[in-house]
Amino acid sequence: MTYEKIKNAEELLSHGDIASRRIVLEVTDEVLKRLDSYYRLRSFIRLEGSVLHIGRRRLDLDRYGRVYVFCAGKASNNMAHAFEDILGDRMTQGVAIVKIKEETDVFARTEVYVGGHPLPNEGGIEGSKRILEIADQMKAEDLFLVGLSGGCTALMGYPVEGITLEDMQQATDVMLKAGMWVMDINDVRGHLCRMNRGRLGQRIRQGTQIECFEIWDAVGLDDHRDYTEPLPVMGTPVGSDPVTFEDIRKILKEHDLADRLPPNVTAYLMNAGPEQETPKEAGNVNYYVLNTLPDACQCAMDVAKEKGIPAHVFTTYAEGESKDYGTVMGSLAREILKNDRPFQKPCLIFSGGETTTSIPDSSVIKGHGGPSQELTCGFALAAKEAPGACMLSIDSEGTDGTTLMAGGITDSTTYATSLEKEIHIRQALKEHASYEALLALGDCVYTGNTGTNLCDFNVLYVPADPEE
Repeated sequence: MTYEKIKNAEELLSHGDIASRRIVLEVTDEVLKRLDSYYRLRSFIRLEGSVLHIGRRRLDLDRYGRVYVFCAGKASNNMAHAFEDILGDRMTQGVAIVKIKEETDVFARTEVYVGGHPLPNEGGIEGSKRILEIADQMKAEDLFLVGLSGGCTALMGYPVEGITLEDMQQATDVMLKAGMWVMDINDVRGHLCRMNRGRLGQRIRQGTQIECFEIWDAVGLDDHRDYTEPLPVMGTPVGSDPVTFEDIRKILKEHDLADRLPPNVTAYLMNAGPEQETPKEAGNVNYYVLNTLPDACQCAMDVAKEKGIPAHVFTTYAEGESKDYGTVMGSLAREILKNDRPFQKPCLIFSGGETTTSIPDSSVIKGHGGPSQELTCGFALAAKEAPGACMLSIDSEGTDGTTLMAGGITDSTTYATSLEKEIHIRQALKEHASYEALLALGDCVYTGNTGTNLCDFNVLYVPADPEE
C-alpha cells in the first residue's frame, strides 16, 4: 500500500507487531485522505459559469464586486488551495494564516503568513493586520469567503491595545498547563484579540456578503448532519459572540487564574466595560460547518467496513488526562482479548475528542511531547499483557503539542523493547518527554499538514487469538 498522509509508515512498520500496526496505519491513512478539507470544500462549493454553488444555495458572482478570501487554522493551507482552484480569476485577493507552511503552498492570489500555535507569534499578528487592512477597503457589493479550522484563535492572536504579544503568550501558557478545557481557553484568548469573536466582522462594511465555512474542532455539535444548509453563526471572527466578559470572569475564578495571568491581562479582563464587549449580533453572514468531530470516527467505521474488519466507536467525547486515557485503552484491550467483552475480537476501536496534559509544575518538564504521544506511552505500559494490541493516537491536523509529530503508535511489544533499549517510558511521562521516548523507539507518527482538524483521532486494534 502507498501511504499518502503518513510520511514515515515504512519506519513504523519496521518493528513491533507489524501485522497489527499495518491495519491501524492503513485505516488511519485512508481516514485522513477522506477528511482532507481541500476535497471537502471542492465537493461542497463549485463554480459553474458565473454561478457559485454553495450547498443548496446559488450566488451569481456577476452581481458582486470583488471576491476576497480569508483562511485561518491548521487546515487553512488546503482550504486556501481549494478556494483558489474553485474561484480561479474570479478571486480578487486572499490571505491565509497557517501553522506550518509547506513547500506546496504556492499561490497565485493568496498571501501566506505563518502564525503561532498554541502560542501566538508575530507572523499571526502580521497576517491579522493584513486582513484587517483588506476588510477596511471592502465595499457593500463585495463578497467575502472565510475558511476556518482548529487553532485559528491562536493563529489570529493579534492582541487588543494594552496587551502585548508576550502577555498573550504567557497567558496561553498558563491556561494550557492548567489543563483547562480548550473552549474555555479560546473564550478567554478570544476576548483579548482584535480579530476573534466577531471583531473582524465589525470592521467590514455593513451589507458586504460573508460566507463562512468551518471545520468544527471541539467536542459537541453532534446533532448537525445536514452540511448543505447554513447554521446560526457562532463565535467566529465574522459572527456574533454569546460569551460576555462576565462569563470570562467566571472562568478566571473557576480556574483560579487571576493571580497567575500577566497583570495586564487580568486587569483588562476584570475591568472591561461595554465598549470592549464582543459583538452580540452577526452581520450579513451565512455560516456552514464542513465537518464535526464525530465525522472522523464515522469515516473510520466506513473504512473498516470496506476492509471487512469489525469495528466500534468507543466515544467521540474523549477528554481528561491523556496518559490515563491510554491506560484505559490498554485495559480495554486486555478485557477484549481475555473475555471477548465489551466487544468480540478481532476488532478496531475508534475514539475521538480532546484529551489534555496537566502540568502544574513546569520545573518537571525535561523534554517535549503532546497529548497523543503521552496517550500512546500510557497505552504501552498497560498493553504489555495484551498480545497483538496496537494503539495509534494523533492530533488529526498533524502536530501534537509542542512537536512537529502528529502523535504516536505503540503496541504490546513496545514496553519490552523500551527496557531493552533502556528507554524509560514511565520517567518520560513524569518529565513530559514522551516525544524523546517515542522518537528513540521509532514510534512517532509524522504526517505534516493533513488538511483537516477534528481534534484527536485514536485507533485501537485487538487481534484474534492465534488459532483463529
